[in-house]
Amino acid sequence: MSEPLILGIESSCDETGVALVRGNELLFDAVASSMDEHARFGGIIPEVASRAHLEAMIPTLRRALSEANVDLSDVDAVAVTAGPGLVGPLTIGASAAKALALAINKPLYGVNHVVGHAAVDKLVHGDFPEKFMALVVSGGHSSLLLVDDIATGVNELGSTLDDAAGEAFDKVGRLLGLPYPGGPHIDRLAREGNPAAIKFPRALTSKKDQAKHMYDFSFSGLKTAVARWVESRQDAGLEIPLNDVAASFADAVADVLTAKTIAACELHGVDTLVVGGGFSANSQLRDMAAERCAQAGITLRIPPIKYCTDNGAMIAALGSSLVAAGVTPSNFDIPVDSSMPLTVTHV
Repeated sequence: MSEPLILGIESSCDETGVALVRGNELLFDAVASSMDEHARFGGIIPEVASRAHLEAMIPTLRRALSEANVDLSDVDAVAVTAGPGLVGPLTIGASAAKALALAINKPLYGVNHVVGHAAVDKLVHGDFPEKFMALVVSGGHSSLLLVDDIATGVNELGSTLDDAAGEAFDKVGRLLGLPYPGGPHIDRLAREGNPAAIKFPRALTSKKDQAKHMYDFSFSGLKTAVARWVESRQDAGLEIPLNDVAASFADAVADVLTAKTIAACELHGVDTLVVGGGFSANSQLRDMAAERCAQAGITLRIPPIKYCTDNGAMIAALGSSLVAAGVTPSNFDIPVDSSMPLTVTHV
């Protein structure tokens, strides 16, 4: 007997994602992005994103079903992002998922978006070990998770106290006059720069901070340090070496993320690290994580870049794990939660 077919719907921010997953097999992942509509504002506008989800939901659903060559009636369960994220966009996706699940009389699972970023890796690298560490880094989250079971046993060790890594990149990108979103542009410039050219600070790494925030992250101060360095150069009438600024800034972010994560793996006796989320596409982070994991004897699992940004596959993958674990489905009156705790995999 084949494994259940899970329909996953993602709408936490500006991507409308619909995917179909059976076990660890992704049948198709359809994504419609409204990123271009937000570029002129320099950031995500929730009302614009919500309207875009309304317009894209049905066409994206139809495309996923068609390309996967399945009928809606073939679906065994519907999984949808219930949080965290933007309330308006989340509500659009949840409403669509509830309607679909009711229409086909199949169970509904409201799942955690951030945990989904880790869960999607099973579609690429197969089943997870009994215990692993997950570093989920994106525009809104920098979270370190100790995972005993992706469906029922996720423990948050640390998170960002202010700006997430991706958010810091976008803000520094704006500071340097780069187009939105800044992350990819800083990544491109950094490849041509010297990461040791400027010594930017590494927050929460002193002994005093480690005692209280061993696994937490903070990038607001780093962003301010970049701003002050650039301003001082401008005030002196000097040219801004964009490549070196980008490389030094990116190195500082990757250094803190990987150092704290490797330390957590070693302390908790974990030999597998999964890195996910939109910021995991960053080349400096990937390179440094690969180097440090190899030195520490830790297996590194990072999915291809297409699975790092928001997509329906991550939601369907987590939904598939919940179904396999025999987790009770969600009620149809589940609310969306913009600040859903990361210890909650589903509602």
